[in-house]
Amino acid sequence: MYNKIIKLIIAAGIIAFAVYQFTEGYIGNGIMLILLSLIFIFLYFKNEFILLAFLKLRKQDFEGATKWLNKIKNPETALVKKQQGYYNYLHGIMVSQSNMNDAEKYFKKAISLGLSMDHDLAMAKLNLAGIAFSKRRKIEAQKLLTEATKLDKQGMLTDQIKMMKDNMKRAVGPTQHYGAGGSVRSQKRRG
Repeated sequence: MYNKIIKLIIAAGIIAFAVYQFTEGYIGNGIMLILLSLIFIFLYFKNEFILLAFLKLRKQDFEGATKWLNKIKNPETALVKKQQGYYNYLHGIMVSQSNMNDAEKYFKKAISLGLSMDHDLAMAKLNLAGIAFSKRRKIEAQKLLTEATKLDKQGMLTDQIKMMKDNMKRAVGPTQHYGAGGSVRSQKRRG
């Protein structure tokens, strides 16, 4: 995995050669080289391995997505801050299938680094709410769930949010079992 600065150096070199082609009168070559440099600039802001991992994830191929993410050896030097957020977000999705503690760390790091799309941020907060709820931290789960609801402006996660709210309501129900509860006096009268 190359350092992110190398992509900019390659783009600058191509642009310099394109300017040389313009001065020599080869306008077509210069335009084509400018377009080629735009690819490297695009890949500076959108990492190719993260894009390929997203494509694998859309096909529900978790092993393939993990394979592409593992090609990024040092995310701090190879990725821009937002890309690091998506790197952790994708790792959180992968790990959430098997290890909730690691998934929670990845999602929290992704939120702290930042995600550019609101629905991705809502999905990360919804997953964190599920993890917090499973660890019996209901207040934190409720807070994260309301934040996820606010961030889900297109309504892409309404079914999942509704299901999570229903599960939280069921768990908050009465702890007393029917027929075995009551005061000590009423239990003595029965027995």
